[in-house]
Amino acid sequence: MPTLPLRSWQVGFFLAALLFLLLPVVLGGQWMRIFTSTACFTLAAAGAGFIYARLGMVSLTQVGLMGLGGWITLRLNHSTALPFEANLAIAAIGTAVLGMALALPALRMRGLYLALVTLMVAGGLEILFTAYQFPNGGAGFWGVGTSFAAEMRRPALAKTDAAYLRYCILLVVIGFVLIEWHLRAKPGRAWALIRRSEAAALASGVNVTLYKTWAFGLSGLLAGLGGGLLAGSLGLLDASTFRASESVLLFALVIVGGARSWLGIVLAAVLFRVAPGLLNNWGVDADLALVFFGAALLHAVITAPEGIAGQIIGLLSRLRRRNRGQA
Repeated sequence: MPTLPLRSWQVGFFLAALLFLLLPVVLGGQWMRIFTSTACFTLAAAGAGFIYARLGMVSLTQVGLMGLGGWITLRLNHSTALPFEANLAIAAIGTAVLGMALALPALRMRGLYLALVTLMVAGGLEILFTAYQFPNGGAGFWGVGTSFAAEMRRPALAKTDAAYLRYCILLVVIGFVLIEWHLRAKPGRAWALIRRSEAAALASGVNVTLYKTWAFGLSGLLAGLGGGLLAGSLGLLDASTFRASESVLLFALVIVGGARSWLGIVLAAVLFRVAPGLLNNWGVDADLALVFFGAALLHAVITAPEGIAGQIIGLLSRLRRRNRGQA
């Protein structure tokens, strides 16, 4: 069984525990919802960063897969008596299956062409969400009615907004552990070889089709999990939340934050959800954040390929070496 690096995981779990304990206490109602949404989008960002950092491929469907996960969760909530956890698991499995289907073009395409294919899938999902809307307890298969939305069931231990935020943070940590476990097991070694050279991977006996499908399925599972959690938080979803352009923006912020670092993934989600909220609170148009994001992306591409997280880690390493030298 693969082992985990003690020091990095000590720091990660310490920060997660700090957020778990303090955020629900210090946040008000509006910011509670914003940070819950941030936790949900962190899972989608983790999937996008994982695909890019470990396979060198660009998937621009993560937000669309979140929408699909939210749709399935809402539909099951309104049409069955299954508990929230079961609905969430079914939604995650459903998006994992679609994610595995996205691996089919990845077997023959890379770079720009693969990015365009995944973006077209995100656009198709956006059209479906706009045309058929999200279930709100109405009759029929689509479950859309003109009345107010039916009640959204939450986990028994997470009925309040504060408890639900903690629930989401816990699942984000589990998602990170799931990816990290894969990276330190046989799939991680196979993905590293595929990224370096598919020909070398094939010559070494690696089943490229299997491991690419596996990677896209895992990425889709995380996105669906985030979408289901978002549905549980809001109780009703809107198609405008899952536009294809949002997938492009989320991926760009993953590059800005740092795709190879969990700190970078969290920073990407914080920029994606918290920055617009801050601008709104300050009375500034939230769309202005796109200007800052564009400048940050340009900075990352030119001078910081490891993103903001890489710069922070580099600064801390230099300070540590300087302190050791002075000692």
